[in-house]
Amino acid sequence: MGVITRAVTVTAVAAAATLATATAVPAINSYNATPAPERTEVGALVATWDNDGNPATPDRVDWVCSGTMVDADTFLTAAHCTSDWPANVRFYVSLDQDVQTGLDNAAKKYPGDPTAIAKAVAVAGTSHTESGYPGNSADSHDIAVVQLPAKQVAARWTFKPATLPGAGQLDKLGPQALNATPFLVAGYGTQEAVNGPGGQTHPGGGVRMKAPVTFDALNKTWVRLAMTAPQGNGGACYGDSGGPNFATIGGKLVLVATTITGDSPCYATNVTYRLDTPTARTFLAPFVALP
Repeated sequence: MGVITRAVTVTAVAAAATLATATAVPAINSYNATPAPERTEVGALVATWDNDGNPATPDRVDWVCSGTMVDADTFLTAAHCTSDWPANVRFYVSLDQDVQTGLDNAAKKYPGDPTAIAKAVAVAGTSHTESGYPGNSADSHDIAVVQLPAKQVAARWTFKPATLPGAGQLDKLGPQALNATPFLVAGYGTQEAVNGPGGQTHPGGGVRMKAPVTFDALNKTWVRLAMTAPQGNGGACYGDSGGPNFATIGGKLVLVATTITGDSPCYATNVTYRLDTPTARTFLAPFVALP
């Protein structure tokens, strides 16, 4: 859903105030969700950027979206996660289970140094955003990758890259088979809306979580997945943008779509961008071997 979740300023006073109140809490949502330490291919997109009008040095750092390693050096995420940033934004990827605690600890160790904080938890990369983004309602082109130094990633984390779908694989299955297909969403995002005196808030975030979801609808570029609690589903929320939606097809977990948007309270529907379409495959082809 939304890209920015919680920004950590690195002025000494603001950092101290943030760290004094920050605690690691579950992501995705609070119902039917569990930690996902085994989903080591799922990571968080971390950014450093300028927020004080002096672009010479970044002064903010935070995790901002979710995503998935699809080979040794390619992190798949959403285009709206890598777009519309200040000119000096720098992207990093972390495959840590608890990115928020890592950032908090690094802020204590490296006060006032967002680059050092980011490097403490993540590896720097280069983003590539689909040139057609933002597209239109039929095809938003909302897909991006971050290319990473494979040796640096392998030195810090062990993971098996996600399996991408074949061309038109969801169309071949069709709605009837998809209704019987188990789906799983994962990411670092916040929880569903909580009502309070000041209105709705979305607590949590920064910890890799997973939740079951079920098929709702399929069209040209979108898969809509139900997040309704009575059916045993969980779901995605703010900060899960770019994160994976897996389907179990032929006994194998396949990364079929990425989280893009949904209902604002994060209770009903996860709207995800298909990865088996011509647009997605054309974009991905220069970066990863496609099935």
